[in-house]
Amino acid sequence: MHPDFEKNAQANRELVAQLHQKQQQTQLGGGPKRIADQHQKGKLTARERIAKLLDADSDFTEIGLFAGEGLYDAEGGCPAGGVVTGIGRIHGRKCVVVANDATVKAGAWFPITAKKNLRAQEIAMENRLPIVYLVDSAGVYLPLQDEVFPDKDDFGRIFRNNAQMSATGIVQIAAIMGSCVAGGAYLPIMSDEAMIVEGTGSIFLAGSYLVKAAVGEDVDNETLGGATTHCEISGVTDNKYPNDDECLAAIRRIFEKMGRFPQAGFDRAAPQPPAADPTEIYGLLPTDRTKPYDMREIIRRLVDNSEFDEYKALYGKTLLCGLARIEGWAVGIVANQRTMVKTKKGEMQMGGVIYSDSADKAARFIMNCNQKHIPLVFLQDVSGFMVGSRAEHGGIIKDGAKLVSAMANSVVPKFTVVVGNSYGAGNYAMCGRAYDPRLMVAWPTAQLAVMSGASAAKTLLQIQVSSLKAKGETITPERENELYETIKSRYDSQLSPYYAAARLWIDAVIDPLDTRRVIAAGLEAANHAPIEKRYNVGVIQT
Repeated sequence: MHPDFEKNAQANRELVAQLHQKQQQTQLGGGPKRIADQHQKGKLTARERIAKLLDADSDFTEIGLFAGEGLYDAEGGCPAGGVVTGIGRIHGRKCVVVANDATVKAGAWFPITAKKNLRAQEIAMENRLPIVYLVDSAGVYLPLQDEVFPDKDDFGRIFRNNAQMSATGIVQIAAIMGSCVAGGAYLPIMSDEAMIVEGTGSIFLAGSYLVKAAVGEDVDNETLGGATTHCEISGVTDNKYPNDDECLAAIRRIFEKMGRFPQAGFDRAAPQPPAADPTEIYGLLPTDRTKPYDMREIIRRLVDNSEFDEYKALYGKTLLCGLARIEGWAVGIVANQRTMVKTKKGEMQMGGVIYSDSADKAARFIMNCNQKHIPLVFLQDVSGFMVGSRAEHGGIIKDGAKLVSAMANSVVPKFTVVVGNSYGAGNYAMCGRAYDPRLMVAWPTAQLAVMSGASAAKTLLQIQVSSLKAKGETITPERENELYETIKSRYDSQLSPYYAAARLWIDAVIDPLDTRRVIAAGLEAANHAPIEKRYNVGVIQT
């Protein structure tokens, strides 16, 4: 056992405990009082609706729990972006669920709410999964309307996606369980089926106050756009139900009768637990992120039977590549190796850095996995590509480009787990968000940025000190140290996985022990989408 094992384990368990505490707090949405208000109106909360909609034994893989954290403090906060999204099962069928949380600003749409809804639709489209919208929203949050309304990836993109999903045969079912106002009214009505709850559900382009102001008509909201109006007069909605429970039961009956669709055909054997104890991950990850550790030992605690068939084990050693299974699903794993390694020429290579030989190996492995129809899992703990004259003369840019091209053009599904560092171009090469992983999650030990806090702070300090000196200021060592600590503190706060999760750069922050479950859920979802593109990496210099 490593001498720091217990110290590491204690520190990492504390990080996981903080994660669980943040999860529980965020899942309360607007808080107990507003939850009670929902119940007083005869309505279930968003999470209660999801629990009743999904199978009793279904795992719910939540997407974007920490979306919006810290972004809208001046507005009173927006826990989880005011909407709950994720992947679950209805009558055994994988689906995406989107449920407005009316305990948060009456379910109003903040900028991050639109982004989170678009992410949920993206997951449905990539994996060809049915999607259920549980609508209960007051519409756009007007003080921030300029950030929600007009751009390509803002609110309107959602309705464009509605139309495209319908055209490609992806089932969309909407239940209007509360307010559904203005432009938001198009979302349920552009779905394949739209149902409404009597007494609480309403849908209209303009509410009674705006109608009065615009055309001078006096009309109440129920007459304007309630369940009776839209099921018996306008025909806008298909059926009405007396309460949330009956409406959710009706959705389940639709899923029960739904036909089967083609699948991708990824290989799956009977799931087996890792032979090595997964809880030991806590002790294997060093608290000092500059210290090395063997990523193979992490992999052994993530894969079935701890079996990892390594590819080119003696070449390009700072990247580990190989085949394994996760919950029975066959996967190709590309992982940064954090130990110092020795090449055949006797040279030492720094762990966590991508060298030319490592990039070449990983590019070839990714091509092989595409050839064999095997999904890819990336385990990131990367400082970046090797720099310096020797690396440049050796063609590191060319070899890095080969890796990025092979990964970017991959047609098999990709999944990314940020274990530790995710810096600069290393983030890109190891399938960062810009490269369309089907799911991207991070452990509490993760950091995402252009470079580490210390490196960035030193660089920014030099710029600031030069600027101050140019203005004639005298910078004492004490003043310089004060500036350094201020810069580093600000930059370090941006390295946090929660900072990334708040902006949806990652889908979730997870306990390392949940990694197998989350990746398996993603693989099962991905298996619903047949691969229709041919793998072609384009022009790559050799």
